[in-house]
Amino acid sequence: MRSSLLAQLLLLLLLLAAGRDVSGETTDRKPNIVLMMVDDLGIGDIGCYGNDTIRTPHIDRLASEGVKLTQHIAAAPLCTPSRAAFMTGRYAFRSGLGSTGRVQVLLFLGGSGGLPPTETTFAKRLQQQGYTTGLVGKWHLGVNCEHRGDHCHHPNQHGFSYFYGLPFTLFNDCVPGHGSDVMADLQHTLGNLSVLLVVALFTLVCVRVCGLLEVSLWLLAGLFSLCMIAVAVWFIPFKLLPTWNCIIMRNQDVIEQPMAVETLPQRLLGEAQNFIKRNADHPFLLLFSLAHIHTPLFENPAFAGKSLHGRYGDNLEEVDWMIGKITETVDSLGLASNTLMYFTSDHGGHLEDGDSIVGQKGGWNGIYKGGKAMGGWEGGIRVPGIFRWPGRLAAGRVVDEPTSLMDLYPTLKYLAQDTQPDRQSDGFNLMPLLEGKAERSEHEFMFHYCGIYLNAARWHPPGSDSIFKVHFFTPNFSPPGAGGCYDTKVCLCHGEHVTHHSPPLLYDLFHDPSESRPLTPDTEPRYAEILQQTAEAVERHQRNQTNNLLSDDPQSHLAAETRGVQSQMTWDKILWRPWLQPCCGTFPFCGCKEDTTHI
Repeated sequence: MRSSLLAQLLLLLLLLAAGRDVSGETTDRKPNIVLMMVDDLGIGDIGCYGNDTIRTPHIDRLASEGVKLTQHIAAAPLCTPSRAAFMTGRYAFRSGLGSTGRVQVLLFLGGSGGLPPTETTFAKRLQQQGYTTGLVGKWHLGVNCEHRGDHCHHPNQHGFSYFYGLPFTLFNDCVPGHGSDVMADLQHTLGNLSVLLVVALFTLVCVRVCGLLEVSLWLLAGLFSLCMIAVAVWFIPFKLLPTWNCIIMRNQDVIEQPMAVETLPQRLLGEAQNFIKRNADHPFLLLFSLAHIHTPLFENPAFAGKSLHGRYGDNLEEVDWMIGKITETVDSLGLASNTLMYFTSDHGGHLEDGDSIVGQKGGWNGIYKGGKAMGGWEGGIRVPGIFRWPGRLAAGRVVDEPTSLMDLYPTLKYLAQDTQPDRQSDGFNLMPLLEGKAERSEHEFMFHYCGIYLNAARWHPPGSDSIFKVHFFTPNFSPPGAGGCYDTKVCLCHGEHVTHHSPPLLYDLFHDPSESRPLTPDTEPRYAEILQQTAEAVERHQRNQTNNLLSDDPQSHLAAETRGVQSQMTWDKILWRPWLQPCCGTFPFCGCKEDTTHI
């Protein structure tokens, strides 16, 4: 009997020891990371951020089971610079992706601009820590540098071991009848010029043939050459945009050109789910970068006409369903307790986008002023920020402190136990805030850029709930008095397109989040101190940036030009180059279709 009891006790001790090993193994395993980023989503479109007319139950569930950030800020109000900052944890000008003029995002997949190979993304850092890394969806940070196939800007070169999706973005050009997003006025001018040259050539030929005047053959030959050049410059890069820009790649292979937009959401969702399933037994990072809500809006029959807000609302409810499917995949595999899930948008909603047929195509930014491409106004940079990690993060927690999309880089490094030296970061580890171990954000000051120009800054004074926002200049709305740049669809950041303020505009976001009541010395006792503290912080910010050079222009003395980092947004890098164009088949006869019979 005694020997039997001893044997049972020994067995119990062995089982307990084994249990401790198993639990220790689970605890010690690095967490999985699932990042979900929507394109052009307004913070006012989500139920848990105050919307009660669009149904977003799955996104709301993430917030109720996790932590919601109410002052989550994008580093730029446009996708290319915002995503560059998100990926690197650094302001976009540091990687040369801040704009100096009209062009503020990459416009052609066949251009040479993009995220430089010298930059380091959070994917690359986690890959070095043993993570399997994947990006499904939109990239929009370039592909090639010097020749087709060098893939110097490609996601595979920036730490993503697997890529499926849009190396560019979803533009209106991708769907016939939706117009063009790419320099429409220039297209119109080139088209008219081509027509005029062709008409002139035809007229002179008729004059010569009819014998009305003696027209030199050299003149006709020269005019014919001009016609061919004009037509080529206009037609090839612009009228073939669906072929050049609207493609799908799997890793470094073009698998569909041009892409079939109608099945894109299902394919992206399936690829994201399959990536999670394939890598469920070891640490992984997935960035699910949705093609929604950017125009053109999708027309999925399963969601058409189901919302109260037309096609835009239908698309947003489809987004919510997709987020629900990703959450369901994580939970069904038993990964929830060891997976950090994150939901956000790259910037605010596009207020000016809409037409008389579809209606509003862009998002709603709630009570916040401005939107996409409107500089530092809150509506263009304040975005949803939701983290869920059952067992690690308290359910239903709300964080009202200033945070940034750039904070993801240091946060993921911390979770991956990456302690290797790194370059300067503009973000901070969010885990102390998310876990309730810290009450205040490390962002005492935050800086907001319009292109490469520092146009606003905020100060969260120690010991105060106030968050003061200073605007040094603001974009000029068009037409004057409107709530956005409706004439041009996006606001610009330079020259006559902006108004400089002296003294700067000052708001207290704690009491006036809609930025509707500028403070004055009469309404704010600390007025002079706030402007002084902010000016000194801006000076330190710029002085400490080795790649920064202040402009000599007294009217834009807070403008920051990059130095030492080659700009990726110049015309020579933006414009289309045939030898850089990704292509399936033999260029220029590009064309292929992905087998979607399994979808």
